Amino acid sequence: METILTSATKEVRIGLDHPFVMIGERINPTGRKQLAAELAQGNYDRVVSDAVAQVAAGAHMLDVNAGIPMIDEPAVLAQIVRLVQSVVDVPLAIDSSVVAALEAGLQAYQGKALVNSVTGEDARLEAVLPLVKKYGAAVIGITNDESGISHDPEQRLAVARKIIERAADHGIAKEDVVIDPLAMPVGAVPSSGATFLQITRRLVQDLRVNTTCGASNISFGLPARDSLSATFLAMGIGVGLTSAILNPLKPETLNTIRAAELLIGHDEDAAAWINANRPQPPEGGTERAARARRPRG
Repeated sequence: METILTSATKEVRIGLDHPFVMIGERINPTGRKQLAAELAQGNYDRVVSDAVAQVAAGAHMLDVNAGIPMIDEPAVLAQIVRLVQSVVDVPLAIDSSVVAALEAGLQAYQGKALVNSVTGEDARLEAVLPLVKKYGAAVIGITNDESGISHDPEQRLAVARKIIERAADHGIAKEDVVIDPLAMPVGAVPSSGATFLQITRRLVQDLRVNTTCGASNISFGLPARDSLSATFLAMGIGVGLTSAILNPLKPETLNTIRAAELLIGHDEDAAAWINANRPQPPEGGTERAARARRPRG
């Protein structure tokens, strides 16, 4: 099972037989007051710099969101999509709770996008899934419905099945539905980590779908968030998590993902691990060593 996303020039494949896909989270004004203020003023400089920096750090895709009050969100999201695609070549996840904004982003997008997101609520399914089909996109399905977010793994799995079945009713193949089991803050819900891992394992084994999550949610409100989120991702990869929305500018997160990928057999000859972690010569050391090897006289 693989989910294929494309930009105008690049393809990304999400699946158990492919490397873990990192979706950069930073083009999102939620919790970023400066970015929100700049977007409200029509200033997109930080969007450009964040896009370039995340891809340079190793992000395979980028999530783009323009959800701030008192703006024309469809117009701003479409502008962000066009702008980001002009400076980086990775596929995008178009992220909004506003259906009109999702459509504006999809209209502006070149390639096959990932729509973020649809829940199991009937009204949301009937509003979003026709857009996913119309624009030939894939979609993230979030495992909550009208009753909220259940702490019962079986209920969240039932919501996942509903989303997959309803997508099929709209002509959307199962490989184009990426399920989010929902990472809840472990500081508030102590069982949330274990529940997430249990659901992810079942999604892979029973439903055979690809998976994603907002990785930073698990550590919300706790100290040492980078360490906690990185460990969570490694454990998720171990049970079959195939992608996540995360901050690729965190070195600890990236190196933990590299370690997990090596340990599950996705890093042939440990090439990525060695390339990222081989000792670097001290500044000027290479030149000094070269001079030392030159014959004298």
